[in-house]
Amino acid sequence: MKDSSALSRPAVAAALALIPCFLWGSAVPCIKIGCRMFQLASNDIPGQLVFAGIRFSIAGLMVIVFASIRARRLAIPSKATLPMVLKLSCVQTILQYVFYYAGVANTSGVNAAIITATNTFFCILLATLVFRYESLTAQKLIGCAVGFAGVALINLSSSSGGQSSLLGDGLVLIAAIAYAFSSVLVKRYSQKEDTFVLCGWQFLFGGVVMTLLGLVLGGRLAAPTPSSAALLVYMGFISAVAYSLWSVLLAHNPVARISVFGFMNPVFGVLLSALLLGEGAAAFRPQGLAALALICAGILTVNKAADKKD
Repeated sequence: MKDSSALSRPAVAAALALIPCFLWGSAVPCIKIGCRMFQLASNDIPGQLVFAGIRFSIAGLMVIVFASIRARRLAIPSKATLPMVLKLSCVQTILQYVFYYAGVANTSGVNAAIITATNTFFCILLATLVFRYESLTAQKLIGCAVGFAGVALINLSSSSGGQSSLLGDGLVLIAAIAYAFSSVLVKRYSQKEDTFVLCGWQFLFGGVVMTLLGLVLGGRLAAPTPSSAALLVYMGFISAVAYSLWSVLLAHNPVARISVFGFMNPVFGVLLSALLLGEGAAAFRPQGLAALALICAGILTVNKAADKKD
């Protein structure tokens, strides 16, 4: 894959890819804090859908405003672009998060984290075998396997136990596959339409649908306070910046080169949970350092493969 953009340079792409990973990692403790602030029980899926829907609606509005300022006009998708927005929203926001929240409620946090990390495998397999954006090599598969081993290690080392079920694990797996499809769709659609327009409107549409679905199912949030409202805005900011930047990087790089950085999400999630919630202290043990070393080795291996073949 050849791209003259500075965003296609491996060092630049690597540095920028860590920003979404850090932001997504910070979402882990923020979701827990937000559920406490809005008085949402762990099994209150309708309420969590309302919570997530409002978050994504805010994210969509943020990206649309940014895209409008950038274009010096209201960023509205054209008739030709609207089907792309709807398909992307159904896969990326609605399908992924509805199944994710339902799955997490029926499995352990460790299982959910490890299964979610498989989306990196699915991204690379879809990009190479289905959409054929790039070639599948043994080096990429080895890099993914090494990175996944690091994800498994850091989650198992910080585990405090918990229940799991085949249904819950299966739903989280569907969410991971949905995320992978959204990544390759972004790659395809970004060649035809402005990435920020796609991201903004798919978030807004998906957020509104999730909010309405949660309300119909009986979901409610406690009255917002200045603190909880600020947290909700920050969570919207997380999605707006992280997904938009991630999508731009996917548009200018091989899918494998960017997707493999997704292994860093649980690393940041565990570390930030330890700092902000007092959880996951095992992340600072030798197992945590070993996990980080494995993940970094996996990322380097996949990126070298992308440089050689794409």
